[in-house]
This record gives sequence, C-alpha cells and structure tokens, in this order.
Amino acid sequence: MRNILIIGGSRGIGNSILNYQLNTGNYCINISRNSLAVNNENYKEYNLDILKDELPDIDSIDSLVYCPGSITLKPFLQLKEEDFKNDFEINVIGAVRSIQKYLNVLKKGSNPSIVLFSTVAVIKGMAFHSSISSAKAAIEGITKSLAAEFAPTVRVNCIAPTITKTELAKNILRNEKIEENISNNHPLKKICEPDDIAAAANFLISKESNKITGQIMRVDSGMSTLKI
Repeated sequence: MRNILIIGGSRGIGNSILNYQLNTGNYCINISRNSLAVNNENYKEYNLDILKDELPDIDSIDSLVYCPGSITLKPFLQLKEEDFKNDFEINVIGAVRSIQKYLNVLKKGSNPSIVLFSTVAVIKGMAFHSSISSAKAAIEGITKSLAAEFAPTVRVNCIAPTITKTELAKNILRNEKIEENISNNHPLKKICEPDDIAAAANFLISKESNKITGQIMRVDSGMSTLKI
C-alpha cells in the first residue's frame, strides 16, 4: 500500500485521482477546502486553505499530486494586476508551499514522485489566456528545475491538458453547442474528461513510470502539436 497525498482531491481531476487510488487499495490524504463523505479506512482529509493555513504534519508520503488551478480568461487590457497575482498564487505558490512542507517526508517514500498541472495554452499560445498561461508556464519551469534538483531521489513531472469537463470549466462549456465547437477544434474532436487526465497522473506516480522525470505530458487531443 502506498501513501498518496492529493492537494485538491475533492473535485474534478483531483477527485478522479483520489477515487482510483482508493479503489486500488492505496492510502490517500486529501488536503482541500471542501469535505468529502468518504467511508474508507484508507482515507484521511484535512479541510484548509492551501495558501493561508498551516499545513498538517504527515508521517509518510510516497507521491504528492498538486491539483488546484484556475481559469482566468479575459482580454489583456481587462486583466488587473490582481488577476495575475491570484493565478500565480493558486497555481505556483500553493505548489511551492506544499512541496517545501513535504519534501523531506517524500524523500523517504517508495518510488517518490510529484505531479503538477499546466495547460495546453502554455505551448499553444491562445488569446485571452495571458494570466493563466503565465502562471502555468512557471509550473512547467519549476517542474524541470525541481526534477533536476531532486534527482535521483524524487521524480517530478507535469501534465498539460486541454480544457477538461470539470466544475472549473463549466462557465466555458456552458452548453452542448459550445462544447461541440470546442471539441471540433481538436484533432481528435474530443475534449477531456477528468478520468482522462487522472489516468495520466496515476501512471506518473506508479512504478511503471519510474524512469520518467522532468517531463511535460501533453494530454490535449493533439491540440498542441497537430494541425488538421
């Protein structure tokens, strides 16, 4: 049994990861602002704000997955400085706080690993994404830097998805027509479900990926590399 720490495991992709890990018999610790009704002896949760509250001490961690994110889409001149700061704090500073708090424990784990999240907008270049793509570009940078710094002990990887059908994206995917149009912009004519992205994260924290570190895994229906 492995000990998986999931930051933001109550919703969306984080929740899909949590459910898979519990179903495979692993022990999951969920740090989230939102409580889950989980009846499983292998589950522990802490309800707190990752940016404001003191993080709990945890004795054993094999993998850390940082899931909190944001989607701030506005024309550049409509963005305020505060928008950039907020996106950077939830995406980057929250991850930094988590890794700094738990790194020494993680180093003692079995096949220890960290998974972070970016977005296809970093490599693709998309209008109205300047705030969130700036923050997520920082995540891709820190992924590679920490992978080099923590090798050979702790692996660090990042997943860069396209838009995914989560609560966070509901204002964008607000009706079937819009969802269809966005899907058709992808080479595979599909956008992602939370389980699609969770599958990549579950692979990256598994023993099957023990030779993979410093990578940005692009789960985006071909959006970042193909033009059809």
